[in-house]
Amino acid sequence: MEAAFHIESIPIYGRVFLSPMANFSDSPYRKLCRRFGAAFSFCEFVPAETIAVRDPDYLSMLRFEEEERPLIFQLFGNNCDTLAEAARVAMEYQPDVIDLNMGCSVQQIAGNGSGAALLRTPLLAGQMIERLRKTVPVPVTAKIRLGWDDSSRNYLEVARILQESGVAMVSVHGRTKAQAYTGTADWSAIAEVKANARVPVLGVGDVLNHSDGLDRIRKWGVDGVLIGRNAAGNPWVFKGMDRSLVPPEEILGVMLEHFRDMLRFYGERGCILFRKHAARYVRGFEGADDLRAKLLQTATPEDFETNVMRFIANASAPIL
Repeated sequence: MEAAFHIESIPIYGRVFLSPMANFSDSPYRKLCRRFGAAFSFCEFVPAETIAVRDPDYLSMLRFEEEERPLIFQLFGNNCDTLAEAARVAMEYQPDVIDLNMGCSVQQIAGNGSGAALLRTPLLAGQMIERLRKTVPVPVTAKIRLGWDDSSRNYLEVARILQESGVAMVSVHGRTKAQAYTGTADWSAIAEVKANARVPVLGVGDVLNHSDGLDRIRKWGVDGVLIGRNAAGNPWVFKGMDRSLVPPEEILGVMLEHFRDMLRFYGERGCILFRKHAARYVRGFEGADDLRAKLLQTATPEDFETNVMRFIANASAPIL
C-alpha cells in the first residue's frame, strides 16, 4: 500500500485522523479508533512543565500501546528550556513525533502564554520548534489556529516561520482563538496555508464524517483532516460508516469492549473515566437518559457491565 504522505521519513497510510481531545483521546480510545481506520492519533495534550519535572499523573498520559503507532505526543508551554526538557523526558516513552500545541483557546492555557497565545509571538514559537528539533531525534510538528482574533489573522506568517524553523507538518484549525469552537471554520484560509507550504498540512474544523473529510481534502488540497468532537462515541466515523445505520447491538457491543479495555488499562478507575464515553455511545437510544443516570451512580465495574448488558438486551431503537 502506498503512503498518502510522509512526516519526514514516517509514512502515513491514510488521510483521516483522530484529533487530540482532552479527557477523550487516551490510549484505549486511540487504539479503538486506529482499529476502525484512523490513520494516526495524537495523545491528549500535556503541559511541558509537568512532564519536565516527571509528574507521575501527567507522565501516565503518555502511556500507549504499539498498535497505536504512529503516535504523536502533543506538548504545550511558553518556555523554550522547559519545553526542551519535557521533550527529552517524553522521548523515554518513544513517540513517533513531538507536536507543539499552538491552538488551545482555553483561557487557563492561552492566558498564560501557551497554546493559542503563541500565535501572538510567532518568533518565540519558531524558536521553540528550532529547540525541539535540536533536542529530539523525531519529527517536530505544530497545531495552529488562524490567529488570535479577526484583527490578527496571521496564519500565513506563523506557518512560514514554523517552516523556516524546521517544522515537519502543520495542522490548521480554521478558527481564531477568539472564536474558540463557535462560528464556522474557514477552510479557504487552511487552503492558503497548504498552497504556501513545503510540508504536509492537515485541516481541522467542522469535519462531520469520513466522506466530508475526503471531500474537504479534494476541494481544499490539504493532505489530511482531523476529526475530534464528531468522533466521540463514534469510532465508526473512521470506517466511513454512518452511525445512524450501525445496528444498536453493535454500537453497544463496541461500547462494552471499550469499557473492558478501559478497565484493563486503568484498573477500577476506568469505570469512572468511561462515563463520558458511555454518554456518547448511548445518545439517541430510547432510555439513554436512564442508563446515563445509572452509570453515574455505578460503584463497581461489575454493576456497570450488568447495567450495560441489560440495556443491550432491550435496545432496539434507531440512533437519531
